[in-house]
Amino acid sequence: MVSRQRAAIGGAKQGLTSDVPASVRIVNISKQFISTDGETVHALHDVSLTMVAGEMVSLVGPSGCGKSTLLRLVAGLESPDAGALYVGDAPIAGPSAERGLMFQDPNLFPWLTVRRNIQSGLVARGVLAERRHEVDEFIRLVGLEAFANSYPHQLSGGMAQRAALARALINHPKVLLLDEPLGALDAFTRMRMQDEVLRIWQARGTTMLLVTHDIDEAIYMSDRIVIMSPRPGRVERIIEIGLERPRQRNGAEFLRMRAEILEMLHFAGNAS
Repeated sequence: MVSRQRAAIGGAKQGLTSDVPASVRIVNISKQFISTDGETVHALHDVSLTMVAGEMVSLVGPSGCGKSTLLRLVAGLESPDAGALYVGDAPIAGPSAERGLMFQDPNLFPWLTVRRNIQSGLVARGVLAERRHEVDEFIRLVGLEAFANSYPHQLSGGMAQRAALARALINHPKVLLLDEPLGALDAFTRMRMQDEVLRIWQARGTTMLLVTHDIDEAIYMSDRIVIMSPRPGRVERIIEIGLERPRQRNGAEFLRMRAEILEMLHFAGNAS
């Protein structure tokens, strides 16, 4: 877990990354695994998707359809068996600070304060001395000034996820990958964190790819929703969300889209 965490927050040791968001291209990706009992598991088959720079896209689909696998491939934590992935025009060949990653668990280092957790990516990349002045900026960005010297066990779930968000953003990623980052929060905290992520997304323009099982969350936050089929995961349908922001969760069009997507997922989840 710690090694995966260090790779995700630090990426390759490199110079400064850009604030400019980047497009993402996923081209004919397939991926399979060997399970613990020796069975071949086909996670993804011939998946293609293009995201424009600054776009927010959600991946939804039945459990086990390969959503998190696809996210790990874009993060560079896994390699595809077939196909190619690109950020801008550059092929993805491994973890990089230009692709930030947030997990469902905040994965904060328990022995470090909020401040030191947020700056840990800069430490891993060897750029803390020249970027130290940004640490306070990102602590303010997520509203944790009063908890900068607190330890993870002293934080609420929402505070811990805000610290994880600041830690991912301080590397100025061109793309932010979110793997169910709000799934463990209670309903009210989750809605507040959705607004927090949207506020930062709109302020910074970072390209974001979100894995979620929450259809309301996907409609509320996304420019587009990608519906994936059961394993092996394929792109079943892409839905454009044309609702103006801020979105009304009880609006007629919001509820119509929710019912439509739930019906699609019901049939997808029961497909053979």
